[in-house]
Amino acid sequence: MKVDIVRESPIENTGRVSQVLGMFDLQPEKASRVEWHLDLDFPADWSIGLVVGTSGSGKSTIARELWGQHICNGYEWDASKSVIDGFPAATGIKDVVALLSSVGFSSPPNWLRPFHVLSNGEQFRVTIARALAEHQDLVCLDEFTSVVDRNVAKIGSAAVAKTVRSRKQKLIAVSCHFDIAEWLEPDWILDMNTGKLSVGRSLRRPPIELEVFRVNYPAWALFRHAHYLDTSLNRSAVCFLATWNGIPVAFSSWLPLVSGTLMNAVREHRTVTLPDFQGVGIGNAVSAYCASMWRGLGKRAFSTTSHPAMIRSRAKSALWRISRSTSFAAKDKSASIRHSTNRLTTGFEFVGDPMEKTEAIRLFAT
Repeated sequence: MKVDIVRESPIENTGRVSQVLGMFDLQPEKASRVEWHLDLDFPADWSIGLVVGTSGSGKSTIARELWGQHICNGYEWDASKSVIDGFPAATGIKDVVALLSSVGFSSPPNWLRPFHVLSNGEQFRVTIARALAEHQDLVCLDEFTSVVDRNVAKIGSAAVAKTVRSRKQKLIAVSCHFDIAEWLEPDWILDMNTGKLSVGRSLRRPPIELEVFRVNYPAWALFRHAHYLDTSLNRSAVCFLATWNGIPVAFSSWLPLVSGTLMNAVREHRTVTLPDFQGVGIGNAVSAYCASMWRGLGKRAFSTTSHPAMIRSRAKSALWRISRSTSFAAKDKSASIRHSTNRLTTGFEFVGDPMEKTEAIRLFAT
């Protein structure tokens, strides 16, 4: 595909224009002219494309020229309504919830808030979720990740890429940031600095390496606002903190499971991933890591959740088995631990490999 674009803007010869011409020995021109001449051969089958380049390289111009009808520059959100009411009326609430969760915006209380009170990271994700709902075939997002922290941009890019591919949609990200390329894993990259199109998924997302530490109750203060149901924490809980590149990203706490039918067991009490780092499986990884530690210490590890995304993930995972099917309350009426009677929950038991015992003891004791 040959792409030839010329943009001209008339120059009015004002006093200030004449002064600048004189100061820098420039020749007077009637118009400012910029040209782009590209030879683009996009692959026939692709899901994600990236147009990247420095400011002024022509990224937005190319995007408007080639994919103008698919461009999303954001939305006008009703300040009096929750973000879930901003999605198309034809999109069912289950689909809205699934979209929001898949792009890493997984906090139901925050779904009920107006757009303008959300953080930059949350606004970034909910905008992408709405764009995917409104553009079923192809969406082109200009200024992709431009307003968020770079760590948030990387995690968010990975979450969005996973969602786009699972939904079999197409996304073109237009950005001045090169650091998101390996997190998006695009099928093609158009570098506007060079005018070169690179085809093929040559980039792979870097591994997310977490460090997990035993911590005390006060660490909960960093995470309590992000828990989707309850901000309380049992003070006798055994707590763990996960960091990525030295930044706290997730928290998991556990309690003894007191039951008339179970011995030597624990249950997951609170597991929270901070909003900026949701969407790439960090919470599930930390939860499974802690459960593996408990198994290494000779205990059975159980967890109950009502979050649809976590239920789906664990139901497909070989690390967990369903110990109680989705219901409002535990079938075992003799249990001293009662499950919710006002929301559907599902119970799981960790059946993955136990952590090596010396490592489990070290983690527990640290």
